[in-house]
Amino acid sequence: MSNIAQQIKKVPLEALRVGMYIHDINCSWMDHPFTTNRFEITDDKRLAEIRSLGMREVYIDTRKGLDVAGDDAPTQEEVARSIEADMVAIVQTPEEEPRRVELRQEIERARKLHTEANQVVKGMLNDVRLGKQIELEQVEPMVENMVDSIFRNQDALLPLGRLKDHDNYTFQHSVSVCALLVSFARSLKLERALIKEIALGGLLHDVGKAKVPDDILNKPAKLTEAEFAKMKSHVVQSIVILQNTPGISQVALDVAGQHHERHDGSGYPNKLKGEGISLYGRMGAIVDVYDALTSDRVYHKGMSPTAALGRLLEWSGFHFDPALVKSFIRSVGIYPTGTLVRLESGRLALVMEQHEANSLQPVVKVIYHAEHRRYLPPEDLDLSRHGCTDRVVGHEEFEAWGIDPKRWLGA
Repeated sequence: MSNIAQQIKKVPLEALRVGMYIHDINCSWMDHPFTTNRFEITDDKRLAEIRSLGMREVYIDTRKGLDVAGDDAPTQEEVARSIEADMVAIVQTPEEEPRRVELRQEIERARKLHTEANQVVKGMLNDVRLGKQIELEQVEPMVENMVDSIFRNQDALLPLGRLKDHDNYTFQHSVSVCALLVSFARSLKLERALIKEIALGGLLHDVGKAKVPDDILNKPAKLTEAEFAKMKSHVVQSIVILQNTPGISQVALDVAGQHHERHDGSGYPNKLKGEGISLYGRMGAIVDVYDALTSDRVYHKGMSPTAALGRLLEWSGFHFDPALVKSFIRSVGIYPTGTLVRLESGRLALVMEQHEANSLQPVVKVIYHAEHRRYLPPEDLDLSRHGCTDRVVGHEEFEAWGIDPKRWLGA
């Protein structure tokens, strides 16, 4: 263990005091108003701000601030090792792999669908800004097509959700959440008609952001208390808009109205807790945070899907339904499609397709040699194939290697 890693510790909120240095606030960037995750606790006001956010544990850097009393606080590296072991155990639960079409048969259809979905949601949000009513008959056929695509082969559509840009984040995020919820609901073996309603809720979950000013949505600095309250109000705005949408189901309303509620009651707008949050709201909360964590924003650099799953598992003790988090990890795999991974051979590869019965051995496209720092001729490799001697040893960040994900994810 490195000396630096030994000095970054995970501590309970009650152990925080003025003079400590926060290394990681340990919650989604959507759940706090700070511009950065790293800062010194300079006074009691800042300490009170942190304690009001609802998280239970944070990481401190003892090189830059005061240490916690005693030696019981686990280091960041110890926590990471424990989470990784838990994730491996989760996906090793064997499940029957459903029949599906080959990736190459679905991928072009998925690309066209993804483009169409983004255009539809963008137009819908613009209409809402102008005071127009949502017309479900314009949205539902596209949702049905997304459900069909995920059922045929989810590895075609899901990775396209990582292709977002700053200016269009809100509607691109909605499309991504919709697709992820279909995959999640399918893994829970819910009825197809119900899955469609959950997906519709995912597509519409942030429609209330059409009522939030763009300068707040895209502000690259710390939000004021008033601005943070306005940002949070988008959930209530979504509820009002959808309640006035003819034909909307309670399932879709639950996804939209409860995706910021938290399992321990620390969420908003109604501070619902545990089973008081519908299954669909609990699912929406998990997917919404996962997609946000893996997306680049003007004030937030997206993390790898594997790292984001680790954070969800870590937070599932308080903020999310623990059993559902495990189910979500099974649905996308430890190394979700579109993840950059390092192989034992020293090569870097893009995860292209999951084996749902064994997500530790996906189909990958080898593209880069880490040691020689050069691109390789692309090579498709099924790590589950008999005789294959290579294996995944960890995930990597595209940015660290100067690799453009859009080049490989189908943009």
